[in-house]
Amino acid sequence: MSDYLTELTLRIDAAKAAVLAETALLHREFGKAESRWKSDGTRVTAIDIAISENIFKRLKSSFPADQMFSEELPEGDGPVAVTSRFAWVLDPIDGTNNFALGIPYCAISLALVVHGEPVYGVVYDLARKVLMHGGPGFGMFDGERKATVSQAEPTPETLVGFHSPSDKSLVPAADAVIQHFKIRGLGSATLHLAYVAAGMFGGTIDFNVKIWDLAAAIPLCRAAGGEVLFLNGEQLPMKVFDLKMKRIMYVAGHPAIVARLSSLVSKPLGLKLGTAGEGPGL
Repeated sequence: MSDYLTELTLRIDAAKAAVLAETALLHREFGKAESRWKSDGTRVTAIDIAISENIFKRLKSSFPADQMFSEELPEGDGPVAVTSRFAWVLDPIDGTNNFALGIPYCAISLALVVHGEPVYGVVYDLARKVLMHGGPGFGMFDGERKATVSQAEPTPETLVGFHSPSDKSLVPAADAVIQHFKIRGLGSATLHLAYVAAGMFGGTIDFNVKIWDLAAAIPLCRAAGGEVLFLNGEQLPMKVFDLKMKRIMYVAGHPAIVARLSSLVSKPLGLKLGTAGEGPGL
């Protein structure tokens, strides 16, 4: 085994252990934790902070040179350059609104990043009590089940993960999707993309996400044979971690549904479509 693969495997095992160690806390405080609203309009609880601190404490004890990035543990006020070979991107509770209100669609989301590229994701799905994990070259596992994205051609019955755009100028693009698919809005962008990787959703589209919402689920989707296409500029490799970054618009799924979704929104968004690897620009 090469030195790199050894380093990778050690981190993958540590990531799964670190996330699983926090699931008891997540379930115990589900629907009970007091919350507050941050200046950016998102909700946070003390459990978000505790999970961030606990996971990073475990990881830092084994990998002190790795960079650690969390939505809830900012390093200063500005962007932080990604300079280390190995880094971690954590969303301690994706779907904090749901978590605080007792709605079960929320997840712990931890990504292992190499030179700015997410290579392995670990997602704990509270609703199903399932650990989802994987990355290119390793496969995607929905619990014990090895999973792939749905290979079905897109139809009006295809389920598509969806969040209404916060920018109302994007409503025509959202309407184009609503008119052609059955949509599901769970309140967790991580789970939307992870469910695509598990073959439960045919695809997903979002207008509002940040990199920590997607970082762990991107390698899941890619490992499962899916594509992730950024609609407003390529986001990877991640060169900086910025809590004030602009929102990401993207589509994901089997190549056929990625093509269909991007085609539907291209005219309303004024897109010049590129390839899944490049991402088109606005």
